[in-house]
Amino acid sequence: MTSRRDFFRLASIAGGAVAASAVSRVALAALPEPVIQTSPDTMPPLVPNTGRSYNPVVTLNGWTLPWRMNNGVKEFHLVAEPVVREMAPGFKAHLWGYNGQSPGPTIEVVEGDRVRIFVTNKLPEHTSIHWHGQRLPSGMDGVAGLTQPAIQPGKTFVYEFVARRPGTFMYHPHADEMTQMAMGMMGFWVTHPKAKHPLIDDVNRDFCFLLNAYDIDPGSYTPKIMTMLDFNLWSWNSRIFPGIDSLNVRLNDKVRIRIGNLTMTNHPIHLHGHEFLVTGTDGGPTPKSTRWYEVTTDVAVGQMRQIEFLADEEGDWAFHCHKSHHTMNAMGHNVPTLIGVDHRGIAKKINSLIPDYMVMGERGMADMTEMEMPIPDNTAPMMTGEGPFGSVEMGGMFSVLKVRRDQKSGDYSNPGWFKHPEGTVAHEYTGPLAEPARFKSEGGQSMPRSQKPLTPTEVKVRKPSGGHDNH
Repeated sequence: MTSRRDFFRLASIAGGAVAASAVSRVALAALPEPVIQTSPDTMPPLVPNTGRSYNPVVTLNGWTLPWRMNNGVKEFHLVAEPVVREMAPGFKAHLWGYNGQSPGPTIEVVEGDRVRIFVTNKLPEHTSIHWHGQRLPSGMDGVAGLTQPAIQPGKTFVYEFVARRPGTFMYHPHADEMTQMAMGMMGFWVTHPKAKHPLIDDVNRDFCFLLNAYDIDPGSYTPKIMTMLDFNLWSWNSRIFPGIDSLNVRLNDKVRIRIGNLTMTNHPIHLHGHEFLVTGTDGGPTPKSTRWYEVTTDVAVGQMRQIEFLADEEGDWAFHCHKSHHTMNAMGHNVPTLIGVDHRGIAKKINSLIPDYMVMGERGMADMTEMEMPIPDNTAPMMTGEGPFGSVEMGGMFSVLKVRRDQKSGDYSNPGWFKHPEGTVAHEYTGPLAEPARFKSEGGQSMPRSQKPLTPTEVKVRKPSGGHDNH
């Protein structure tokens, strides 16, 4: 019989060169108890009670994985398994994830920590975990078939390495990656500096989330895994607006937000009301000489970006991806455009024959927020969200930064809507108006045309008829 001491001696790394290995049935008794989380709410930061201290992160609509200390080693237990994720109120998806959620829990460690991570596979197929961006022994890198045998269903493997550099990282499978990542298998990893770092400032609030995308037909629960471009749900931590929690901070807090992208496209992340600095990437903190102020930063596929700013403007500030289709839910790609066409009554008649028929209204897309159109069960509305002044008409990758003077230090609760000081809200103007200046399209040219048309041609602007071809 293998003793607990012998098991950890065998499971540990001799000189950092042992590959991730399977755990015997006898040794399973020594595993840390897995912690399971099913709530989609943002959990409070996990303040370390063992190991070296640090300022913990807050995972947007997520949580941090607890650990135990064993002879100076931080031990974690991840369980890869099917999960049910509430993506927004009234809309749930059947995904794959870790410890009851997609994404899995955030792992927080300190530079120099030796970490030991047990991974139990409860999926219907083999898996592995790649520790994206980490410096570690090749045999711990988690590429099934290349650096380790795949973790078969029902098996538990153990990874062990030293967190060698501070920064913002991810973890995700490197086995049947197309399926498993499309099903939601991913998680965040933060390595805090062990001492004061010249390129890493202290902050009051430290948020993190992953960008992920799904293709889930209206009325269904399971993502289509073969989709390459036309995803219809763009999410932060597998949540879509209005299901994404707000980021609640105190006036004049120094705020850090860490963002990782595991979708199939880039995302220009835009913050209203403030300028920020990009202070870190997957490679670690950025040199101060390379930083400049932005209000939008592009996060490419497989990249991490860490932004920091001083929250010195009170109010409710939009925070979102600036690709307009990424702030929509259940986006149909074959919706006809009838802008400028009077089709009053036609859509209603067609709907009696084809219940899911939908067109873009003659006045634009905003009409859809007012339509009394039935949608299938378990479907998020395309445009939604009710703000203090009416419909917000958003979805997908959208949230709100709430900056409040009276928000207490360490308080992450939602303070409600901002009370604007008198005279600071845009309002209807009913006074006299001068005739506005209008642009004339006729312009100059470098030289006269050699042949002039017999009759002048008037071009009428018309939007395309829908579809996402050739983009």
